[in-house]
Amino acid sequence: MVTQPQSPDKSKIIYLDDNGELMSNNTELFRLIVEIKENLELVFANDPNVFVAGDLLWYPVEGNNKLSQAPDIMVVFGIPKGYRGSYQQWLENDIAPQVVFEIWSEDSICLLTNRFHFFKRYGVEEYYFYNPQTLELGGWLRIDGEFELIEQMDGWVSPRLGVRFQLSETELEMFGPSGEPFVSFVELARLRQEAQMRADEEQQRAQQAEMLLEQERSRSQALESKLREMGIDPNQL
Repeated sequence: MVTQPQSPDKSKIIYLDDNGELMSNNTELFRLIVEIKENLELVFANDPNVFVAGDLLWYPVEGNNKLSQAPDIMVVFGIPKGYRGSYQQWLENDIAPQVVFEIWSEDSICLLTNRFHFFKRYGVEEYYFYNPQTLELGGWLRIDGEFELIEQMDGWVSPRLGVRFQLSETELEMFGPSGEPFVSFVELARLRQEAQMRADEEQQRAQQAEMLLEQERSRSQALESKLREMGIDPNQL
């Protein structure tokens, strides 16, 4: 009698939250990853069904905990925001991340190639990479099931995100759907502080104007009272 091998119980398979790889190997890569991820969070802050994550392990196939990648940034439309230790696709209505960003350096080309083929195979719709050392910006768009190279990335607008990419002489610039530039959170905090200062100054001017108006009313009432004491009707003047 031949004994058929038994399939492992999928419910007992452990999907790790950490693959032991570093998120980035220098401060510039880390800064860019955080800046892009957090600005995308702001772009979709009011949509409860857009999930944005950075360096989160994505498992595309149930039962295979060896098959995974952790995109620098991924955006998933159609699932709720919230905590996840890893992105187990079969628990997310089998929705693959539609948009993936990779920030890389010269020493990670082999890794980038492997990751590219993973994203291509498992359903990513838009794939973007950027090398801050060389200012190289690339992108692929899935058309009729195939990854097609985006020939001109400078000025490109992501179909899914509505985000525009612009290359200056020194850096990559990105702009949200309303034209707002992506900025660091230090810069965002500075802009908010300046806006708050302007609002405070406007409130102070309004309060001062109200005080002057109230003083003028008091003087006018005092004058009317004085005239009436003298037997003069101020309305007849």
